[in-house]
Amino acid sequence: METILVLNMGMKSIRSILFDSGGNKLASAAIPIETSLEGETVTQLPSEWWDKACRVIQETVADVGNIRIDYLTVTSSSSCLVCVDENCKALMPCIMVSDKRARQESRYIEGLQAFAQVRQETGLNMDASLMLPKALWVKNHEEKIYQKTYKLLSPNDYLIAKFTGQFVTDYMNAHKWHYDTQKHQYPIALLHEIGIVQSLLPEVSVPGKCIGNIGRAAAAQTGLTCDTRVIISTYDAICSFVGSGVLHEGEASDVSGTVTVFRAAAARRLDIREKKIQQIPYYEGGVHIVGGSNNMGGGLIEWVKQCYYQNENLPYERMEKDAGEAALGAGGVIFLPYLLGERAPIWDSDARGVFFGLERMHTRKEMTRAVFESAGFIDLDMIAAIEETGLCVSSIRLSGGLARINLISQLKADITGRSVEVLSEFETTATGAAMMALYGQGVYSGLDEAAENFVKVRMVICPDRKNHEKYKELYQLYKETYYTLKPLFQKRIALTERLYNKKRIKIENL
Repeated sequence: METILVLNMGMKSIRSILFDSGGNKLASAAIPIETSLEGETVTQLPSEWWDKACRVIQETVADVGNIRIDYLTVTSSSSCLVCVDENCKALMPCIMVSDKRARQESRYIEGLQAFAQVRQETGLNMDASLMLPKALWVKNHEEKIYQKTYKLLSPNDYLIAKFTGQFVTDYMNAHKWHYDTQKHQYPIALLHEIGIVQSLLPEVSVPGKCIGNIGRAAAAQTGLTCDTRVIISTYDAICSFVGSGVLHEGEASDVSGTVTVFRAAAARRLDIREKKIQQIPYYEGGVHIVGGSNNMGGGLIEWVKQCYYQNENLPYERMEKDAGEAALGAGGVIFLPYLLGERAPIWDSDARGVFFGLERMHTRKEMTRAVFESAGFIDLDMIAAIEETGLCVSSIRLSGGLARINLISQLKADITGRSVEVLSEFETTATGAAMMALYGQGVYSGLDEAAENFVKVRMVICPDRKNHEKYKELYQLYKETYYTLKPLFQKRIALTERLYNKKRIKIENL
């Protein structure tokens, strides 16, 4: 039986997980990662990633003794920009996906004539969270660093380069550069117009391909051997979709770690006109993946814990109990969950979190309940955007850390009106990366065979229809609250930038 080690780097931690081809988890290790927030900027240090990657892999290798490790694959957040020199040394902190400093650059590119065709071909807007605005920001504001830059990489690409010396990405990560997955090319005319040289971007490969073996330096630092083959997979949101075992049209997955990733399976390419969501073809898997990621999912619960439950011995149990004791609809309190702005489906970098409807009688119970319910409204928002394409979402599979809170799983069923299947393995990002890599290497004949080994359903939750009818009305108020406040968000941003000094905050858990 063959083995694969998955290095999974999320927003708050880096994890090393070893599986065999039967889907069994043999060993794992994890270390938190520090994130810095300062005004509009959100950064992490690539040097910290590599140091901690080596440590978690060393621990995993030590735990399994003499077991041969056949393959290694890497998955991480997408749309995060790393500038490196020829030796793969990072020249500045990584600009993370939720970083909004490239807002002006995104608006500039969006107005260019060359972008109109690119948008039509890729189905992507030009949001500040994507790669081209970030690269242009570096070119405009960090000229010396840009001049020294040999490659512009995602975290996946950076870590693969550290293991193999090869600067390679997959076509799904390349899509964040507005790479055309049908024509197999970067947006050449647009790159030329904004002055980004194409040679700065990595070579594009297909998921499941062997990039090479572990290099000697990486082997010495990690405890792996040079016999281990490095297989490219893709970024975490797509891996988590595959790891949920969602294979048939209309099935959806909700993977809520720090962010919520909600995507559905389609048998064909859809015509997405409103650009609220994205679609990525996984050609090798025979499926189009439709949906998107927001800026905070499980991170909302961490924020509630930090605000109201820091002194509790069992904070998650206590907040679930509090939320369960509050009435449906949180006694009239609506929470807008846009603490870091929002990506899909509203694409509003200026939006911020709001408690609407607070009264003197409300306590932390109602506020916690409102945050829990917002997790369900996030899913319903995504479903509404997906179903505008004509694709009907029939069921949802839940995984990620947020799926450990049973009340939230029930709320998601009640609010969306769909049956929810809670998976036994919460680490669907890691299992999906393993499935893609092993399928690509011929260990499995198809993703259905891979899913038989890796994917198990722990619990099925049916929606309470009476509650669903009430939540449909509350969802309308949730949406009206956002659209009513939308004009004020941009005014607030301008005012706070003028009144307050930026202060860098370091956090381990988003």
